[in-house]
Amino acid sequence: MGIVGWIVLGLLAGAIAKILLPGRDPGGLVGTTLTGIAGAFLGGWLSAKFLHRPIPHQFFDLKTWAAAIAGSLILLIIYRVLFGNSRARR
Repeated sequence: MGIVGWIVLGLLAGAIAKILLPGRDPGGLVGTTLTGIAGAFLGGWLSAKFLHRPIPHQFFDLKTWAAAIAGSLILLIIYRVLFGNSRARR
């Protein structure tokens, strides 16, 4: 899967993660894309490292999507834990 495929996968995975965890998050489309791309890489790495299940490099593989969405959810939760309280006081 090329860089364009990772960007598209990241955009969609980030959007799905934000749908699954609704709330106010800054960043818009760019933030969603970056969270999704980083989450896709994080999910793939965690899957290969700790579950001993390497992610296939196919765009339409269910394992690839599950790892990307899980990684995006992890990053979104970490972001909210670290920066969620400072935004609530404004």
